[in-house]
Amino acid sequence: MKKYKVIGNILGFEDTINVEINEIDDLFSTIKDTDNEDISFTIANPYTLREYSFDVPADLQKLLELDDKSSISAYNIVVIQKPLENSTINFLSPIIINNDNNFIAQAVLDPIRHPDFGMAESIKSFKE
Repeated sequence: MKKYKVIGNILGFEDTINVEINEIDDLFSTIKDTDNEDISFTIANPYTLREYSFDVPADLQKLLELDDKSSISAYNIVVIQKPLENSTINFLSPIIINNDNNFIAQAVLDPIRHPDFGMAESIKSFKE
């Protein structure tokens, strides 16, 4: 597990500052609040499902201390349902990680600039 510091907010988890990410498999990982064991949520690696690219907003670039050489990762929050294929992924609000300094922030992308990204896309829509 890697430890990270949340810079800015994660929507719905505004009091979460220190987190650990635990990779479950190529698609799923969990984020756990290290200061509150009752808070954890599932995230997905979007690149295992689809073509996924966007520009990191300028304010987040500054917060995360990103530059042209930064190593970054992106994840998306998953709302788990039963069966698992009915779970949904929010592609419009990626969690961005600067792997160089272990800072995390969540972006909120403009749906007009990213019409192919939804807030609640079903996992089963990506299964062939």
